[in-house]
Amino acid sequence: GDCFPCPQEGCPLMGHYADRFPAKWERVNQKYFLNTAADPPFATWRQKVFIKLSGVKKMRGDINLVFYDTEGNTKEYEIASGVLSQDQVYTKYLDVEVNPKNTKKIEFLWNKTIFTLLWARLGAETVNIIHGDDGRR
Repeated sequence: GDCFPCPQEGCPLMGHYADRFPAKWERVNQKYFLNTAADPPFATWRQKVFIKLSGVKKMRGDINLVFYDTEGNTKEYEIASGVLSQDQVYTKYLDVEVNPKNTKKIEFLWNKTIFTLLWARLGAETVNIIHGDDGRR
């Protein structure tokens, strides 16, 4: 996370998309990034997620985000786990395997532990995602 967010022209990536960095010949001692995925084309996109919760003051459980792309692929990522609090902002860097340009939907999931009261509810007051390649939300 020390190199986030990327410069205006995008992150200088090594590997599959290295040729797309517009300033690739203009800098000396340029830092490059290599994020890989498990499946072809093995590319990932660095994203910074901020989630502010609403609902019950504190409870145990976990928060996940599910990314859906236009081709029907989905990937789920854990954001936080343990004691969750509505007055806290949860921040996490993700290397997402779904291209932000092809993202159709992002779903917020909250799973409570078995010991949490049945009536207890928790939701997202806000979910902000900053894409590392262009600063978009």
